[in-house]
Amino acid sequence: MPAVHLHPWATLRRAGMGAGIFLTLVVPAFASAGIVPASTLPWWFWPLALFVTCFFIGIVAVPAGIGGGTLFVPLIGGFFPFHLDFVRGAGLLVALASALAAGPMLLRGGLANLRLALPLALLASISSIAGAMLGLALPAATVQTALGVIVLAIVALMLVSKKSEFPQIAQADRLSSALGIHGVFIDGASGQTVDWKVHHTPLGLLLFLFIGLLGGLFGIGAGWANVPVLNLLMGVPLKVSAGSSGLILSLASSSASWYYINEGAVLPMIAVPSVVGMMLGARIGARLLHVLKGSVIRKMVITLLLFAGVRALLKGLGLWV
Repeated sequence: MPAVHLHPWATLRRAGMGAGIFLTLVVPAFASAGIVPASTLPWWFWPLALFVTCFFIGIVAVPAGIGGGTLFVPLIGGFFPFHLDFVRGAGLLVALASALAAGPMLLRGGLANLRLALPLALLASISSIAGAMLGLALPAATVQTALGVIVLAIVALMLVSKKSEFPQIAQADRLSSALGIHGVFIDGASGQTVDWKVHHTPLGLLLFLFIGLLGGLFGIGAGWANVPVLNLLMGVPLKVSAGSSGLILSLASSSASWYYINEGAVLPMIAVPSVVGMMLGARIGARLLHVLKGSVIRKMVITLLLFAGVRALLKGLGLWV
């Protein structure tokens, strides 16, 4: 695939990459679902709308470290005319695609660490299969309502969390030392060289079992929970947390997605344009992670998740069909 150059997108950074740009391009597709019946639209409209939406989701999801599925499922499930089971199946593939597209660049830049990601991803992938089985067994309205509650809880968590750019860890715990979980990375924004290590590793492993369960249940990849656990609990620098979160998502999402595929809950018309758009956007997002201020992406993600969470909750309750 040809290299994606950042220069054409530099103006987005200077403009703050405001949520208005995203909403201006994407909301017309959402609004049309409520104004024009889907049957009156040409067959290619929804795949094209999925591609455009996922392209912009990929740009903001990678720097935020939340995974494409966290934005994909509530937005597509709430505003596109697809059954939620198909949206969740595609959401896991979308999370996988964004992680795989951004992974090589993140690893080369020291913003992702395999020794950190692999043990956490192993536990998350096991529990994500159980979550996928539970999710397909529950009624769609129940899952939609629960999804709305979870997404709004994510917004609350992001609002109250005080993320530390470079946590200070006095001493690594025994388990992380035995596993060799530590590293060095150079912050592209400040030029600072950061040596990092982790603590509270056993509790982190336990929490990732629960995170994997939620990821498989809702098809959202649970990247929203990966970063706070890595950064706030285990003491991983914020950018390394965001980068390693993508590697964890790639393993956990691939495990759960096989169950959705086996149950026939993945439609190519939904999954293919979504995955292609997400991979292209994620490559740009991986480059932006080096230079973009986290506060800009954070505000944009909170705005979109709040909008999508309210929509998912009201749709699940039958108050906004």
